[in-house]
Amino acid sequence: MDSYNSPSTKPLYRGTQIVWYIAGLLEALLAFRFLLKLFGANPAAGFTNFIYGITQPFAAPFLNVFRISNVNGSVFEWTTVLAMLVYWLIALAIIKLFLMGKTVSTPEAAVKLESQNK
Repeated sequence: MDSYNSPSTKPLYRGTQIVWYIAGLLEALLAFRFLLKLFGANPAAGFTNFIYGITQPFAAPFLNVFRISNVNGSVFEWTTVLAMLVYWLIALAIIKLFLMGKTVSTPEAAVKLESQNK
């Protein structure tokens, strides 16, 4: 059976799209957090407060990993950069896990195994 016409191909494709969409949305929110802190945005402003509130649960596990660098009201939050890296790696790992479930023909598997042994 051709792996492109496998019944598992479309759900795997949709699954990977969903994971990348969620990861992209989270990365964008964390990037906003990073930039707002970096440029010293007013935390009482509605947008800033919203971004800090929505990203807090995702940034919280990393907040005490590094010291925060303060320069004239600007905050370089290394922990947000770390969070972005970790969540991107988690998304990548989930995608790889999904792709392991993809149907593979015997000749295709033989070629891939041969290339891994080199």
